[in-house]
Amino acid sequence: MKKVFKFFLNSIPRPILIKFSYLVRPLFALWYKGTTYKDPIDGKTFRSFLPYGYEKPRENVLSPSTLSLERHRLLWLFLKDKTNFFTAPLKVLHFAPEQAFFNTFKRLSNLTYTTTDLNSPLADVKADICNLPFKEDSYDVILCNHVLEHIPDDTKAMQELYRVLKPGGWGVFQVPQELERPVTFQDDTITDKKERAEIFGQYDHVRIYGQDYFQKLRSIGFEVEEVDYTSTLTAEEINRYRLAKGEIIPFVKKGLL
Repeated sequence: MKKVFKFFLNSIPRPILIKFSYLVRPLFALWYKGTTYKDPIDGKTFRSFLPYGYEKPRENVLSPSTLSLERHRLLWLFLKDKTNFFTAPLKVLHFAPEQAFFNTFKRLSNLTYTTTDLNSPLADVKADICNLPFKEDSYDVILCNHVLEHIPDDTKAMQELYRVLKPGGWGVFQVPQELERPVTFQDDTITDKKERAEIFGQYDHVRIYGQDYFQKLRSIGFEVEEVDYTSTLTAEEINRYRLAKGEIIPFVKKGLL
């Protein structure tokens, strides 16, 4: 089963894969049913999670039911425990909406929920993150996770995120990040997909973010809290939820004018 899954993951274009995954998720959830690991997003438990990754798949990280990864489950726990996302009346903008969240967020009665992306079939608004069609100060919350590493001009993208976030609003802007790397690495001369995958971790990534990612967000105008939510959990909880210990959540705010 795992070999079949890896084949489809690496062979099918992402928009098609998203649509196809809705059909196979119930089969995965049934096949991997057990009690060892838990997906906190839907509360289901499994004997194992699925592998995930393009060039070098990580084992036991992809939930069979929601198709969530470590970062999704971490974000869910953080939103539930540390924010008013599930209770307050909020106008939310969600970039490249993840399947793990899409249906649940869309059903939340407290949210006015808009999704956007250039290619995702789940997007309400087809838009370029560097040239958004939204008015300034429009949204209470922005979720933009594992998007900026795909964007050549991430400075412009961050400026647009800041522009459309309301004063007093907040967001989570997760990225693949190497915290032991002081400075972000980017080399625009690397265009070969295989070489990009080897260097940046995925064929469509254009940089590897380092510790300076947080400071770059601050230079745009955001207030940034570097949250290590896993430090509040036990080792047993981290393993049961299949989280990446020490992963930092970039929790940003736009100050009141």
